[in-house]
Amino acid sequence: MSPKFFRRSYWTLSEGRVAKFGPSSRWSNKDMDPVPPEGRTWTTWDFVAYWISDATNAAVWQLASSMLAVGLSWRQALPAIAIGNTIIAAVVVLNGTTGARLHVAFPVLNRSSFGFWFSYFSVVSRVVLAMFWFGIQTYTGSECIYQMLKAIWPSVAHIPNRLPESSHITTVGLMCYFLYWLVQLPLMFISPQNIRYFFNVKGTLVPIAWLSMLIWSFVKVPASSSLEPLHTSLHGSDLSWAWLSALNSALGIYATLSVNIPDFTRYAKNEKAQYIQLFIIPVSFTLIGFTGIAVTSAGEKLYGEILWDPLSLIDKWDNRAAAFFASFSFILATIGTNISANSLSAANDMTVLFPNYINIRRGQIICAFIGGWALCPWEILSSAPGFLSFMSGYTVFLGPFAGIMVADYWIVHKCKVDVPAMYDPNGRYQYWKGINWRAALTLLVSITPTMPGLINNINPKVPVGNASFLFNIAWLYGFFCSLTVYSILSKVFPAHETFLDKAILSDDVDFDTSESVDEISSQPDLDDKSRTKEIILPVP
Repeated sequence: MSPKFFRRSYWTLSEGRVAKFGPSSRWSNKDMDPVPPEGRTWTTWDFVAYWISDATNAAVWQLASSMLAVGLSWRQALPAIAIGNTIIAAVVVLNGTTGARLHVAFPVLNRSSFGFWFSYFSVVSRVVLAMFWFGIQTYTGSECIYQMLKAIWPSVAHIPNRLPESSHITTVGLMCYFLYWLVQLPLMFISPQNIRYFFNVKGTLVPIAWLSMLIWSFVKVPASSSLEPLHTSLHGSDLSWAWLSALNSALGIYATLSVNIPDFTRYAKNEKAQYIQLFIIPVSFTLIGFTGIAVTSAGEKLYGEILWDPLSLIDKWDNRAAAFFASFSFILATIGTNISANSLSAANDMTVLFPNYINIRRGQIICAFIGGWALCPWEILSSAPGFLSFMSGYTVFLGPFAGIMVADYWIVHKCKVDVPAMYDPNGRYQYWKGINWRAALTLLVSITPTMPGLINNINPKVPVGNASFLFNIAWLYGFFCSLTVYSILSKVFPAHETFLDKAILSDDVDFDTSESVDEISSQPDLDDKSRTKEIILPVP
């Protein structure tokens, strides 16, 4: 192996040597910079396909059908899904419009509200979360591979296990895991501008397959029978809290994307292209929820057990061709979700942590190896249910994150922000030592009351009294509490240096006729403020 392989310079990004934003190339690279006009390629149809792609995944299917397990009828579960996703859609469009206007990703955009250095709190936490979920989704995909192989080669179910029980995975399971990991790996080399074509394919094929499963359920079991409640319905306050908990679950399943949707809308041709999200999110998620409820209910009538996992239902089928194509649809569904919600999110965050060395492509590969293998997701799924509960309960943070972002851009600064300053650690968004104390205090107020419920969710043996009820509406409380508190704090104690008469956008910077940032940074007679001014103002 060449000695150069171990040198830091060997791994430095070539396109990051001359930064376009920030006081030096240390603070940005090509993927971190605002998307140039030629890179803004996502149309309305791309956002439709993206959300249909994300809606068609096993988690949304299982979420809807599991609501019946807590005693809700399908008539009570569907409104919870519809209302929850309508709320999320509104937040997605608000934060998505910010990304479409400014053309920057969430980790950069977050600096304007949290402060340059405090923004790393949300960035690092999301990297870790995305990597864990990447591994877990990969494990789910490996189950799809197993069903496909079993449909082609039934004897695969009888391959002897050569691994010890302590490994928490079988020989066949590890083989299927590796195959699925290998299948999704090439898609991580595709740029975000072009990955939309995969979402278009998935958004077309998977709904057809799932509609076929819905028709199958109605053919096998009439709707009047299959949609009867699987359990006795709740009443009174128990029903109210169960419904609110279901609503919070519907909000939480894609609460992450309500925060990091700028990672995708930054590629929109214009801000109007992503407005369709307000309609397509509640419609697609509610339809998929109904499909999950109907097919699960029919499966309970046919097989005498509640098969919440659709792959367990497929495992009961005698028709091998149907099992193969249904499993293939779930493979497409899982891959699309894993890339959009996990690997791309982690990669965007890592570009901000190490802009000299990591771009989106490298970040996705790092996520694939660490999240896919180093974290051993089969160990997590088998021996750490409390940790999974913690990751599921992470919505207690995501609601406040989304609320602060909406309040800062739309209410406090009224859309007047300075994009180039988001790349400068000494710029206007430095606040106090890189920390916006208003955001920090807001997080303290909006997260602390829900922490006892999170602890009880992880370990039910810890008594927290009625505080557990607040956890059932954690996202709603966190979002509206942070939106209110941050707005009030910013009005009463305004950060005057962050207010502008008009927005300074990336398109206002003329790099063709101005000096490069590195050249300006090397001039000894300019202080930081005047140097930044030279960078961000358009050349007359």
